[in-house]
Amino acid sequence: MTDSIMSKAATMEIPINSNGDTGTLTEDDSLEQAAQIQWRLDEKDLQQVMVSGPNLNETSIVSGGYGGTAEGIIPTSSIKGPGIRYNPTMLGRRILPLGQGPNMHQSHSSSAVTAEEATRGVAVEKFDIVKKWGINTYKCTKQMISERFGRGSRTVDLELEAQIDVLRDTKRKYENILRLARALTNHFYSMVQTQRALGDTFSDLSQKSPELQDEFGYNAETQKLLCKNGETLLGAINFFVSSINTLVNKTMEDTLMTVKMYENARLEFDAYRADLEELNMGPRDAVTLSRIEAAQQQFQIHKDKYERLRSDVTIKLKFLEENKVKVMHKQLLLFHNAISAYFAGNQQQLEQTLKQFNVKLKPPGADKPSWLEEQ
Repeated sequence: MTDSIMSKAATMEIPINSNGDTGTLTEDDSLEQAAQIQWRLDEKDLQQVMVSGPNLNETSIVSGGYGGTAEGIIPTSSIKGPGIRYNPTMLGRRILPLGQGPNMHQSHSSSAVTAEEATRGVAVEKFDIVKKWGINTYKCTKQMISERFGRGSRTVDLELEAQIDVLRDTKRKYENILRLARALTNHFYSMVQTQRALGDTFSDLSQKSPELQDEFGYNAETQKLLCKNGETLLGAINFFVSSINTLVNKTMEDTLMTVKMYENARLEFDAYRADLEELNMGPRDAVTLSRIEAAQQQFQIHKDKYERLRSDVTIKLKFLEENKVKVMHKQLLLFHNAISAYFAGNQQQLEQTLKQFNVKLKPPGADKPSWLEEQ
């Protein structure tokens, strides 16, 4: 039955002429054929036609009349387009292009939600950090103002505070020694350069003045010897200045940085201690009890931090005192022996002093850049 229906359906093809007008068919024949197809095609036959019908990729489009030539036939397999397969169950549904569908939309939406959640999490974390910093700053500022106006109490370690004051005073005095030693180095360097220039001038005049050759000669030798000893003394003074600079600007400064952290921890400890005391003096309802518990936890955290830094400061002050005594004993002895040997004119003693303290002298002109670096 299906073959008869398809043969009759083929006779229903309407030819198209070159002007796009339909061909002439008798009205009776067309009505009779349409009535026969309508009577035979029920719902079951229609499904069979769709399932067992010809493949759409193998059909042809006829542009001529019935029984036309092959020149007007275009294979549908040569038409480029998106890969859509024919399925009778897809009738009445919207066909999406390849790569677009519910799964793609779900993946895009899930990735967007994940990115949004990550951004929201970072924002909440930053907000919490700023909030904690603001609360801590407010409490510390309040405590500082209360201490300055005498309305608040502060935790005081008398022994440690005295050691910190001694350290600050010692640092100021050592900075003064460092400033004076640098000034001595600059002045003495200028004197050595003047002696060198004076010795060169005496040596030149001894060659050009035969009548005063001996006098100019031994004066030139004296100035050159003084210049050599002066350079040796400059090496000792520079070593002294370098050691004092390390002691003041590195060792002492590192200890004072720890002291500053300790003082900040002490202020935070007193601020949270005062906050806890204020809450303990208030009513004891459910809200207040929860706030007291939170304040107790913060107080314990800052108390541990304060005690840890206080221990660190105590240890560093002890090590600093031992290091200061050791360094200054060596440097003061070097400074004294070098100055005494130079002004006594004892060249051997001056050189022996530098060897004793492992002071290495730079060769003349070592501080000057080479001619390649000057280019």
